[in-house]
Amino acid sequence: MIKNFKSRIGIDLGRKMGVEQAIEWAARHSIHHIQVETDTPPNALDSFDTARCEAVRKLCAMHDVSLSLHTLSAVNVAEYSPFVSAAVDAYLTAYTDVAARIGVASIVIHAGYHFTGDYERRRTAALERLRRVADYAAKSCVTLLLENLNKEPADAEVHYLAYDLAEFRYFLDRLDSPGLGCSFTVNHAHLVPEGIDGFLDAMPIDRLGEVRLADNLGDREVHLMPGTGNIDFGRLFERLERAGYKGRYMCNFGSPEDMLEGRDLLAGLAPAGPSF
Repeated sequence: MIKNFKSRIGIDLGRKMGVEQAIEWAARHSIHHIQVETDTPPNALDSFDTARCEAVRKLCAMHDVSLSLHTLSAVNVAEYSPFVSAAVDAYLTAYTDVAARIGVASIVIHAGYHFTGDYERRRTAALERLRRVADYAAKSCVTLLLENLNKEPADAEVHYLAYDLAEFRYFLDRLDSPGLGCSFTVNHAHLVPEGIDGFLDAMPIDRLGEVRLADNLGDREVHLMPGTGNIDFGRLFERLERAGYKGRYMCNFGSPEDMLEGRDLLAGLAPAGPSF
């Protein structure tokens, strides 16, 4: 039971390693799911020519490692300014093209951010862009996973879109493309009044492609080692597994070594039952 559950817990290595190094590292530690960002060297998008994509595809197959990608939340998907808006479209389609060439099934994306006074215009821009890129991704057999981002302080000028349940569902309910699912970050949900349970009550499990794991105390945006905050991961796993979730979990805290340790801890919280 624990062994099978643990195999579904992956590690988000972000920009910590080159993708080839990350795959080899994962294989050494019997990890079957990893995630990387491809914005900066050694994983810059424009470095993935045909030869590199084919080599990465072969490495993944050789080591039985499933690779997913994660876009940069600093790129504003809610952008509407001339020239910059077109660049955001190009950025997301380039991610999709690289994913398709490598054989990556999913990419974590975001709804962008607004500056308080332009909320409606930004939200509309984000919705329209996500619809376009999701349709593009579907044609390439790639699924975009919309992540619930973190709550910013109330008096901050800049706020992420889709940080609470209402906004998260606003996008999901209006985007029914087969190219778009969702990624659930539990430590972000812990920062809003509806909490983790509120998100799970309304989560479309059939569209859930990833659950992202880190701890916090529910007071601010930090990614802590499980067990050093107050998130009840045992309850989280029980609810998700009982609801029929069969996808991957993704550690996202500290160093790669921290995540290896946290992965062992999380695997020990696997729900009881023959199907797990």
